[in-house]
Amino acid sequence: MNESTLAVLGGSPIISRPFAPFVSVGDEEAEAAAAVIRGGVLSAYIGARGEGFMGGPQVRALEAKAERYFGVRHAIAVNSWTSGLIAAVGALGIEPGDEVITTPWTMAATATAILHFNGIPVFCDIDPVTFNIDPAKVEALVTPRTRAIIAVDIFGQSADMRALRAIADRHGLKLVSDTAQAPGALYHGKPAGTLADIGGYSFNYHKHIHCGEGGILVTDDDRLAQRMRLLRNHAEAVIDAESPAELCNMLGFNFRMGEIEAAIAAIQLDKLQARVQSRQRAADRLRAGLQGLEGLGLPDVAEGNTHVYYVFGLTLDPLTIGVDRATLVEALRAEGVTGLGIGYQNLHLLPLFRHRIAYGTAGFPWTSPHTSRDVTYGAGLCPVAERLHHETFVSFSVCHAELGDDDVDLVVAAFRKVWAGRHLLGNRHRRAA
Repeated sequence: MNESTLAVLGGSPIISRPFAPFVSVGDEEAEAAAAVIRGGVLSAYIGARGEGFMGGPQVRALEAKAERYFGVRHAIAVNSWTSGLIAAVGALGIEPGDEVITTPWTMAATATAILHFNGIPVFCDIDPVTFNIDPAKVEALVTPRTRAIIAVDIFGQSADMRALRAIADRHGLKLVSDTAQAPGALYHGKPAGTLADIGGYSFNYHKHIHCGEGGILVTDDDRLAQRMRLLRNHAEAVIDAESPAELCNMLGFNFRMGEIEAAIAAIQLDKLQARVQSRQRAADRLRAGLQGLEGLGLPDVAEGNTHVYYVFGLTLDPLTIGVDRATLVEALRAEGVTGLGIGYQNLHLLPLFRHRIAYGTAGFPWTSPHTSRDVTYGAGLCPVAERLHHETFVSFSVCHAELGDDDVDLVVAAFRKVWAGRHLLGNRHRRAA
């Protein structure tokens, strides 16, 4: 069998060795964690009035560093980005039955944060090139009950914040930026995540900044910052306000980051720029190597954006290629390409949303008397996102390994080998279906 024989058909794979895994922590993080342990203060939070309400020295130092790094007035550390999203939505003061427009092409917490305050998620379709929420489709979804838009900077580049801000301003809406996957990206020269009323970043496993679990909220709004700090740490026990507007949603949580995580995250923040540049170099080389492959769409970086490549998002045109997606990805994996994924989650197709079952079994909050219309979910709601998920989207994780030039070149060679021999594959999975 010659060297051009596809591995899935019995040939030798292009990539015969595993790539070095990406290791996000080193001696600096180990020493920072050890110093916290030696100091004996693993958390200094107290859920009551006083000095301990704002957390310990490591948490405060991380927040001050993040404020400088991202150029914002306030940074609020939390124990996860899910917690950050819940705090952000709660701080907006939404009422039961209020609607929040967001994308289905994201992790579930983006939408379930809305449900935590008995709000109603309204899903908007996405741009087929950037995969971010499509501003052209947002405005048609605004109703008298709409209170906010949550944009998601999916895969590593900012959503179109100028267009979304214009819509929000026209309708008196708040704008939230879920920048979990894009710390370090820029939007017209400003850090992604800082263009909204509230933004923030995830620090959990496989993100650009990794401290175990954690996240950080950013805002220039003093009132929203204070409300998020209250929600982070048992708001009901310390809030002094008497007005309903200020007491709204002040059922506090324990979203407090520990001192070890804060110390590690502060070290990781110092490494963010170099880490992003490394992934951009790998992505640029990958893009250059894959240019010209028939039926393969490469990631597009929108005008004014930089991309930090949490995911290198590809699209396939199965009719042009002549092979279905599953067959093609099977062949690439057989050549040794790791980090490939098929499709992406569409929240409006999850059982919880299709059946509208969240609190109890009677459809609350959708069936609440506070809701003003019947918001439903299911197939056909977001056709662009659905087609990408079911037929055309393939992800390649740039974060899963430490990809040097030689590694990228092997990935490119594997793609080109599969493309050259794809006529021998047929639509194996389509026939099986």
